[in-house]
Amino acid sequence: MSKDKGVVVLMDATYWGRKFGVLVFKDANRKKILWRKFLSKKGTLFDYKEGVEWLEDNEFKIHGIVCDGLKGLPTMLSKYKVQLCQFHQVKTVKFYLTSKPELQASKELLHLVLQLCHTDKESFVGAFYEWMEKWKDFLKERSLEPKTGKTRYTHQRLRSAYLSIKRNMPLLWTFYDYPEIHLPNTNNAIEALFTDLKTKIRVHNGLSKRNRMKFIDQYFYNKQKSRSHFDH
Repeated sequence: MSKDKGVVVLMDATYWGRKFGVLVFKDANRKKILWRKFLSKKGTLFDYKEGVEWLEDNEFKIHGIVCDGLKGLPTMLSKYKVQLCQFHQVKTVKFYLTSKPELQASKELLHLVLQLCHTDKESFVGAFYEWMEKWKDFLKERSLEPKTGKTRYTHQRLRSAYLSIKRNMPLLWTFYDYPEIHLPNTNNAIEALFTDLKTKIRVHNGLSKRNRMKFIDQYFYNKQKSRSHFDH
């Protein structure tokens, strides 16, 4: 096996509407596109599995993976060192809390998570559990639902935000726990690729799906030509 077959895989998908997208695997070290697949709907575990199996079948050695928070994906990839993209975690929390939350607990949690990509493990984990202790009673508050006569958590979106961090915490620091792998802590390199691709496609507004696929194929082909090829 060539040493160039050792890879750290960035994996993510981008979309144009609900029925067209592309899933891309990229080597974080050599900036090379390893594999891609057009999608007719939101990417599923099967799509990601297909890409991983292709790498395995072609004798790539996967040292680590950086991925988003697709449900079940870290479990499916559990035989590898998996880093959950910290940027995606920030986006998840902002989805639940918005960028300008009103509750003091939400403001403090948002402020904390915005430091995620710029701090160390011990500082973040310590501050997060301090926040949990401070607001534990607040998080347990329940309200009566008039229509059903049942109670529910009063601050559901806040709970969803903090539980997401708590659940994902072990996967947010794989890069920190295994520095020898040289895992990035985010998928920003592949996000930048998607931003560039979408900018170029917008110049050709009105492309049919077929022509858009041809454009994307040509875009990645041009990217490949600018990089040295893996040994096969």
